[in-house]
Amino acid sequence: MSSTLFRRRTALLTAGFAAAASLALTACGTGEDTGARHTPNTAADTRAAASGTDSVVTVAKSHRSTTTSKTTTGSQGTKGTKASSSAVTCTGANTKVTAQTVTRPLNHMLLTVKNTGSKTCYLYGYPALRFQDAQAVPPVVEDSQPQAVTTLGPGQSGYAGVNLSSADGSGTGGYTAKTLSVIFQNRDLDFIGSGVKVPLPSRGTYIDSSLRTTYWLSDPQDAISW
Repeated sequence: MSSTLFRRRTALLTAGFAAAASLALTACGTGEDTGARHTPNTAADTRAAASGTDSVVTVAKSHRSTTTSKTTTGSQGTKGTKASSSAVTCTGANTKVTAQTVTRPLNHMLLTVKNTGSKTCYLYGYPALRFQDAQAVPPVVEDSQPQAVTTLGPGQSGYAGVNLSSADGSGTGGYTAKTLSVIFQNRDLDFIGSGVKVPLPSRGTYIDSSLRTTYWLSDPQDAISW
């Protein structure tokens, strides 16, 4: 009886030790698997973090590039605005005015205005002409109005044609004028200043009630064709 009981206890202890060993091996195996699965995840996290950093750098570079582009464009726009605002009105102070009679058409005169200044100037409207004893300025030929204001760069010229008298003698109140003043208009088409004295031929210029002038134009042939 004692021998049989001893063998049973020994078998139970042996089975217990085997089970414990098996559990220990299982636990160790589980730990190794867990570590192996975690390693790839850590590498992926590192790559994701690196990718995120690159994206931020790319966005930052793109922002700086866009900002630089906008700044450059703005600077050019400012220069363009300054260039446009530097133009002035053509007056007797920045131009030279001359008068020349022409053979065709008959009884016509060509006024020439040359920009003698250093800035571009605008020839607004038409010239107001004051011939010697004239009581009023002559009317303008409305059909001669240009589509845009005549603009003169430094050294450039603008023109106006003057119909002095009727070719068929139908005009009235004619006389020979010895002096002429030309008055300019401003942007509001108001006549400004007292006028620029323009030399006439020594024998004078005959005018009558047919006296007319054109708007300021950029082509001399256009100016005397009315």
